[in-house]
Amino acid sequence: MHHLIETWFNWVLTGGYLGIIALMALGSTPLPVPAEAVIPPAAFLAARGDLSFAGVLIAGTFGSYLGAMLMYWLSRWLGRPLLIRYGRFLLINEHKLERAEAWLKDYEAGGIFFARILPIVRHFISIPAGIVRMNFATFSAVTIAGAAVANAILAYLGAQAFKRQPDLLSNPEGLVQFIKGQSNWILLCVLVFAALYLFAMRVMHRRN
Repeated sequence: MHHLIETWFNWVLTGGYLGIIALMALGSTPLPVPAEAVIPPAAFLAARGDLSFAGVLIAGTFGSYLGAMLMYWLSRWLGRPLLIRYGRFLLINEHKLERAEAWLKDYEAGGIFFARILPIVRHFISIPAGIVRMNFATFSAVTIAGAAVANAILAYLGAQAFKRQPDLLSNPEGLVQFIKGQSNWILLCVLVFAALYLFAMRVMHRRN
C-alpha cells in the first residue's frame, strides 16, 4: 500500500492535471484508487503555487465523472447476468450488487449524490445506475455535483495540510493519515445530512 500511495503521489507530481484526471477516473471504478490520495496532494501543490485550485477541482471532477460514466455505460451494456458472472474480477458479487440496486431504488438521484461523497461507496454506485438504466442526464448531473462537493472538501483539507505542515508531501502516508484525521468531522456532517435524506425518502415511499 505504501508503494501504491507513493506511485499515485508521483503521478500527481509529474502528471499534473492529466494525472489527476486519470487517477480520479480510476477512483470512480472498483479499483482501489482513493480520492484521498489524489486530490489532497494536488491541492497541496496548488497551495505551494505549482497548480491552481480551480484546475485541481475541474480536473478532479472531470476525472470522477469520466470514470463514473464509463462504469455506467459498461454496466448498462453488459447487463446484470454478465456482471454477476464476471463481477468477481471487479470485486463485485451478487450480494453487493443487490444491495446497491436496493439503495438506488429507494433513494434515487439523491442516493447517487451522497454516494459520490462517501468513501468506498463511490467506487461502485455507477454500476447499479447503469443496470437499472437510470436516466443518463440525471445520473450525470448528480454525479458531477457530488464529485465536485467531495473534491472541494478534499482540496480544502490538502490546503490546510500545507499551512500546518509543509513537509508532508515527502511523507505520503503521513499526508493521507492527516487528511483522514481532519476529515472525520466533515464526514460526520455528510452522514448526518445523508441520514436525514434517507429518512425522508423512506417516509415518502411508505406513504406512497
